[in-house]
Amino acid sequence: MISLVHEPIDAVSLRNALVMPEDGALVVFEGVVRNQARGRKVRELQYEAYEPMALKKLEEIAWQIRVAFPIRQIGIVHRLGRLLPAECSILIIVTAAHRAAAFDACRMAIDTIKKVVPIWKKEFYEDGEVWVEGPE
Repeated sequence: MISLVHEPIDAVSLRNALVMPEDGALVVFEGVVRNQARGRKVRELQYEAYEPMALKKLEEIAWQIRVAFPIRQIGIVHRLGRLLPAECSILIIVTAAHRAAAFDACRMAIDTIKKVVPIWKKEFYEDGEVWVEGPE
């Protein structure tokens, strides 16, 4: 359940596809577009990716997490294209028998994605635009 999409992310469908009766924990991380950054009002974002490599990296991250933690499932969906404030840009869902593994796996997923996946963000302000690189 790893994908890049150009339309709004359907969190309910992914959740329903992943959760099973044997799960004792379901951890969801939903990254959303903020309406401000670096003291400026953000009108919209544009996410671009080298899609074949980004998808491969997302799949590698999911595999690494499955090896590192006793989880049952992980789903990662990243949106590309134009997004407005409050829209979901990334959804990560982890299911596991126990909450600690699910929380730890979810945190590792988002932290690793931000560092290694070739997805680029451009912020559009009322008075200009800028490509964002690295941690904010």
